[in-house]
Amino acid sequence: MDVHGTVAEGFEPVRDAFVRNFTALGERGAAVAVYRDGRKVVDLWGGTRDVDDTAGTQPWRRGTAQVVRSATKGVAAAVPLLLHRRGELDLDAPVGEYWPEFKAHGKERVLVRHVLNHRAGLPVLDRPLTPEDALDPLRGPAAVAAQAPVWEPGTDHGYHALTYGWLLDELVRRVTGGRGAGQWIADEIARPLGLDLWVGLPAAEEAAGRAGRVGRLDEPEPSGSGPRLRPKRAVTEAYGNPDSLTRRAFAAITPFPDQNDPVYRAASLPAANGIATADGLARFYAALIGEVDGVTRSVRLFDPATMELARAEESAGPDRILVVGTRFGLGYMLHGSASPFLSPGSFGHPGRGGSLGFADPEAGIALGYVTNGFRKTVTADPRAQALVRAVRASLGGSGSDVDRV
Repeated sequence: MDVHGTVAEGFEPVRDAFVRNFTALGERGAAVAVYRDGRKVVDLWGGTRDVDDTAGTQPWRRGTAQVVRSATKGVAAAVPLLLHRRGELDLDAPVGEYWPEFKAHGKERVLVRHVLNHRAGLPVLDRPLTPEDALDPLRGPAAVAAQAPVWEPGTDHGYHALTYGWLLDELVRRVTGGRGAGQWIADEIARPLGLDLWVGLPAAEEAAGRAGRVGRLDEPEPSGSGPRLRPKRAVTEAYGNPDSLTRRAFAAITPFPDQNDPVYRAASLPAANGIATADGLARFYAALIGEVDGVTRSVRLFDPATMELARAEESAGPDRILVVGTRFGLGYMLHGSASPFLSPGSFGHPGRGGSLGFADPEAGIALGYVTNGFRKTVTADPRAQALVRAVRASLGGSGSDVDRV
């Protein structure tokens, strides 16, 4: 396998794992970047930029970006936390104080922190949105505002797979006077850090062909060596039942838009349609936990207090949507069996089917992994997990158990 890029001394296991993802796990095109203490120690890419043959077999190049699905949530979560740090957003205020229309149907007690910790009780829409409505910046938030909670807000948690984006985006618009999360990220995060990362791909970047084509990737044939992880029965049943909260949460947009459509990529869906390079994702997380060289100066996004807010446990236990035990801070998944990162202090967010971004403050590590081939997994893709284990091995640690979802 022809893999390009560089690896610092001591991080060779990451290159070995990255190559094995292609040779043993069926990877088509991907990239991984790792920062340690603000310095890039891994920068690898390989395969083709497109998962299919629609555009030929152009190679993945430095700077190839891809849709990262729910890894977008970790980037978007920084916006309300930074607004809170600036004194513009109260995490313990009712959402309705900023967004009066939201108060309908018993949502007066939904707090801002409930949006971030997945306790708002709003993971589904009784009337799913069409793709056209979902991409409209007004119709998505209006649908969430008109929705009644499916559990008492604040009493339980469940992954808000798609509604998270409309909730967060409208909150940001109300607080900033009209600037949505995607524009805020471009102005306040991506530009100062020089990140190849967008929530709403600009027309110039689309025209330049920055983003490859993503698609479904078949599961690799079992090798016969080692245990084969299988979803738990309850998980299989939840995804198989069209009336379950699980299926309804992921069907809040029906049918789901074509993720390769320029119209979809240009829209701002802070739950699902971020586009990033592996370096952009890793560099973002590096700036959450320490200083990183920016365009004009060194940049650190989170101060220590904000970082602790992000990773302090807010929700834990059986997840009403994912049907396994999950842990959330404010906007970030936390290390656990369903979403393993580097150590118990890690925080970040996976993207359904593959991508991953996270930071570990104690180790000074930030990782970004992007792929053009989506698998069935939601929170613990084997390719991403192989890279996490390799980083841990590079630091002198060992593997961890995975509760695959």
